[in-house]
Amino acid sequence: MSAAPSSGVPSPSPALDLPARPAARVPRLLEAMRSVGSGLELHSTLERICETAAALTGARYAALGVVAEDGDGLDDFVFRGVGTATARRIGRLPDGRKGLLGALIRDPEPVRLADLGEDPRVCGFPEHHPPMRGFLGVPIRVQGEIFGNLYLTEKRGGASFDDEDLDMVRVLATEAGIAIGNARLYEAAQQRERWIDGSVAVTTALLSGGDADDALQVVAEQTRRLSGSAAGIVLLPADEGGLEIVAVSADRPSNALGRVIGPENEIVAELLDGRAVFVEDAAADPRLATGPAGHYGPIMMLPLQSDGRVLGGLVTPRARGERPFTEAERALAVQFASQAALALKMAEAQRDRERLAVFEDRDRIARDLHDLVIQRLFSTGMMLESAQRRSLVPEVRDGVAKAVDALDVTIQEIRTAIFALQQEPSETPAGLRTRVLREITTAAVPLGFTPSYRFVGPVDSVVGDATGKNLIAALREALSNAFRHAGALRIDIVVDATVTLPDGRPGVRLTVADDGVGIPEGGRRSGLRNLRRRAESLGGDSRHGPGIGKDGGGTTVVWQAPH
Repeated sequence: MSAAPSSGVPSPSPALDLPARPAARVPRLLEAMRSVGSGLELHSTLERICETAAALTGARYAALGVVAEDGDGLDDFVFRGVGTATARRIGRLPDGRKGLLGALIRDPEPVRLADLGEDPRVCGFPEHHPPMRGFLGVPIRVQGEIFGNLYLTEKRGGASFDDEDLDMVRVLATEAGIAIGNARLYEAAQQRERWIDGSVAVTTALLSGGDADDALQVVAEQTRRLSGSAAGIVLLPADEGGLEIVAVSADRPSNALGRVIGPENEIVAELLDGRAVFVEDAAADPRLATGPAGHYGPIMMLPLQSDGRVLGGLVTPRARGERPFTEAERALAVQFASQAALALKMAEAQRDRERLAVFEDRDRIARDLHDLVIQRLFSTGMMLESAQRRSLVPEVRDGVAKAVDALDVTIQEIRTAIFALQQEPSETPAGLRTRVLREITTAAVPLGFTPSYRFVGPVDSVVGDATGKNLIAALREALSNAFRHAGALRIDIVVDATVTLPDGRPGVRLTVADDGVGIPEGGRRSGLRNLRRRAESLGGDSRHGPGIGKDGGGTTVVWQAPH
């Protein structure tokens, strides 16, 4: 049989107007149609179409190419007949941008060839590809639009595909279009439901009042899971401008946590302006090729924006060679980012209210200390001094004098605490030592006592900004755990800037030891995971062990990282 060009195949008659001769094949066709429409999952539907078409026509090989949304090449390629090992040796799947497959995309009409090698549109086969001669290609339309093409090759017995095969496959393609349409609707509904559930999980995490780092990690994990990406990354505005990576969810450990991307970066500038950025191949984009994102393929970068205010950004990169994000995925991701931004804004307002309540409580405590405690101590001191003057026993006079001196020291310490309570964070110097003292003073209010502390080495001069910022966050986490979970009555803190890390680099070590109840079996470990994640992102580590209570009661947390 000679090759029939794509334009030479006559237009089909109505779908079921088959010639009389293949009437015996009608039951097989009906069974094939029933099989094709029996499922709702899209990829399995495409596989069933290939399998059914191959069985109906006796083809050794079948494939279905899904046309990309922009009409340029194939977005997916499902095949049957070629084994896994052979497919692996062949390598990359056809992209549909050239050759016969590309011609079928540009001119979606049925094509029947007796010998592929004789058609000028065929570019040849890659190495390890099985030989193929006879070919039948039929377009599949979904709701009037081209979805893809069904390809059949190598009819068993060496025969060529005939008119009856073409008619049968046309009918099957019509049914396949209906089945694919249903599967796409079902998949879209399922996809929307997953994104809605993810939005609920993010909102719950951000508004739960728990640890902020935990909540942001949930955002990263949900973003990655829902978008089917290799990583999920959350960025928030950095103090010095630009965006800081504050949460990362990925298969492999990442050292990106805490990295700041400056405002001079073009994409950061677009995100801060509230514009989403979609890149199909990061390696080919000059804005990304030189950075860590250059190792990825398609990327979505979405602003976390609410009421015109940009609160941060979400980044969802896929591995190199993965398919680009569809328009539906982009739209759902943008909606998810808007919902996450709204939840982030509400969580921020909630934290502001809680912070205001803390400040008000600190003011009240400061007033009580000044108006009540100091006055009573001062009065007690005056009474002791009066008793000292009236006493005739030298030992008593000396003992009273020491008690008065101790009261003076106590009054000075309380006045220092009052000053710290009344001080705004912005009024204190930015040195690491001062920031550590600020965290200790802040924690003293809910703890009911001031933890002891000690600094070793030139803490302010050798510890860098990124390490210092993460050390403060680790200290805050450790003190929060001691207050909320440990029930500690004593806490010792040491910041040592003279340590040498296991790999030989100079570093800083934070040690927080308490005499509380310790870490119960099966208890939450999110705080410890946060500490470890922060340390590892800087090239350090974090561990915990027995505390300073009786018989090792309580917990000691050791956090260290390079300067």
